[in-house]
Amino acid sequence: MTPAINLAKKRKIQFTVHQYQHDSDAKSYGLEAADKLGLAEEQVFKTLVVEFDGTALAVAILPVNTSLSMKLMAKALGAKKVHMADKADVERATGYVLGGVSPLGQKKRLKTIIDDSATKFPTIYVSAGRRGLEIELAAKDISKLLDGKFAEISQQ
Repeated sequence: MTPAINLAKKRKIQFTVHQYQHDSDAKSYGLEAADKLGLAEEQVFKTLVVEFDGTALAVAILPVNTSLSMKLMAKALGAKKVHMADKADVERATGYVLGGVSPLGQKKRLKTIIDDSATKFPTIYVSAGRRGLEIELAAKDISKLLDGKFAEISQQ
């Protein structure tokens, strides 16, 4: 069990865990998950952590086949600028290693923005907190668990 799975269980959220054999040479953890689980790339979401307002951190959840728009993320957060957070800050705040960062069960509750494309699907897939492990659940449940907000934050 991971903190992400434990949180979903504790809050009685309906979910399914999917496991695959992670390849340490994979260039993109998210695209690898979509490929190995036979899923549409736009239904598998990655978790990125950004820094804004000097030292504050926030979580962006977006499809693995897109890039984070820093401008749209800043707008969604009501910040002037955002940039990718330092690896050490990400691991310290979330309790997860890069490539296995789940939006669920993080050490610190961070402001969370979910790309609004997630609402097109009955369920989406996010990291369950370990490379090779995904958790499938409704985007509305992720939003509820994290007090997350939906906004357009991705770009092709």
